[in-house]
Amino acid sequence: MTFTTIDIIVFSLYCLLIVGIGLWVSRDKEGHQKNAEDYFLAGKSLPWWAIGASLIAANISAEQIIGMSGSGFAVGLAIASYEWMAAVTLIVVGKYFLPIFIEKEIFTIPEFVEQRFNTTLKTILAVFWIALFVFVNLTTVLYLGALALDTIMGTGDGSLMIYALIGLSAIAAAYSLYGGLAAVAWTDVLQVGLLVLGGFVVTFAGLYNVTPEGGIINGLVHIYEVAGEKFTMILDESNPEYKNLPGIAVLIGGMWVANLYYWGFNQYIIQRTLAAKSLKESQKGIIFAGFLKLIIPLIVVIPGIIVYVLYNQPEGTTQITGIVDAFTQSDGSIKYDNAYPWLMKIFLSPGFLGLVVAALAAAIVSSVASMLNSVATIFTMDIYIPYINQEATDKQTVNMGRITAGVALLTAVFMAPQLDNVPQVFQYIQEYTGMVSPGILAVFLMGLFWKKTTSKGAIYGVLASVVIAVFLKTPAVQLPFLDQMFYTLISTIAIIAGVSLTTNPQDEDPKAIHTTAELFKTSPAFNIGAYVILVLVAVLYAVFW
Repeated sequence: MTFTTIDIIVFSLYCLLIVGIGLWVSRDKEGHQKNAEDYFLAGKSLPWWAIGASLIAANISAEQIIGMSGSGFAVGLAIASYEWMAAVTLIVVGKYFLPIFIEKEIFTIPEFVEQRFNTTLKTILAVFWIALFVFVNLTTVLYLGALALDTIMGTGDGSLMIYALIGLSAIAAAYSLYGGLAAVAWTDVLQVGLLVLGGFVVTFAGLYNVTPEGGIINGLVHIYEVAGEKFTMILDESNPEYKNLPGIAVLIGGMWVANLYYWGFNQYIIQRTLAAKSLKESQKGIIFAGFLKLIIPLIVVIPGIIVYVLYNQPEGTTQITGIVDAFTQSDGSIKYDNAYPWLMKIFLSPGFLGLVVAALAAAIVSSVASMLNSVATIFTMDIYIPYINQEATDKQTVNMGRITAGVALLTAVFMAPQLDNVPQVFQYIQEYTGMVSPGILAVFLMGLFWKKTTSKGAIYGVLASVVIAVFLKTPAVQLPFLDQMFYTLISTIAIIAGVSLTTNPQDEDPKAIHTTAELFKTSPAFNIGAYVILVLVAVLYAVFW
């Protein structure tokens, strides 16, 4: 199926609509000029449903849709642990982390680090996060998005890559650089709806066409029967993908490190919860996002398994000429990340193809916009104001945020083509983020919940964690990367504790966080939602163990 005129019209209407909404909702009100709170925290006015939708829109982007579908092809349903465990992690974040962050009235996660520890550690982490967002997150999202558009709209030979990169960047920049978080969050409400709708269209189209007889239920039964090994959540050591998802350790080890870091201390995720009207509103948004996470594997992992079945062409499967060539690279390896765009191009009819491409673009653009806003927030609030212009006016602050976001975007566009030889980009993101996330998570956990933790202990710990992570990643050790993350976390906690105990004879650090049981009390709505999520996740793992 080629990209037709009707598809171009549908896609173009989406682009105009999303930019128009973003500019309208973030327009300056009469007699009021945007200040830092307006630009970076949407004036602290977001309701729960906007927070929940924006969390998912920021999270689900090309690395999930394209990358996780590719991993669905390579690994199977086990990759869905990142989604289902995230739903549980969100409950922990909502109950135990958010109350402290919102009570402290922070703009950025590095700002909290300064309040709890010192300026030196805050600056170290601020620089780290800016580099991570630009060189890993922004770069991979733009690369995978451009790869998908090149496959769908062109011939898949890379001829449209640079145009796709520029186009996606331009759409995100058109409203996010001007409007800030308000533009990002409110457009996310529309974009997450389009994302879910488009995702289900692709899944249903794939299931309907995977057998010659047709039918969605028939297709689901067929892929389960012929690819049963792809519906196993807990892999054993004989599985070639065990190094990425090491069995039971997914539930009790490194996956918790990845998820707690990402959902609890990742600026571009946590920022929209800090923009809530109130703590209870933010917590309700967290629960809403948790329910959305439960359905994401249906629209990003199942398509990858469908392509796996079509690629291997077992008996009773629709035979498609040239499918092997479509995924085989010049060196004989399989380009797994082509799965989702290839499925769209093969099975979607005109109009629907344009709709789903718009949904894909929505996911990419919303994540890019979120990351840009977070890079701008961290640089402006944690580097520009304290080190460059301590007397910055609101106008100068907002303008610096826009300039920072623009520079970050241009850098990511330049770097994106360098990822062309990475086979599973989703796993690439996890591995390289995992080099530093355990140390940062250790610092936050100890800083939040152990009053003896000192600034010196935190600095020694976070720097040592990188050395430990590099050592555990060497071929001589041969540990799955999730296990590497777990052991790095435990080692870092031990170092922080050891240094803190030997450098602080007092019962607690002067900057220790003091909490009460009252602070962690949650509403009945939050509690009921949390229990339902926990039961559903337990059932899913029991069924697909």
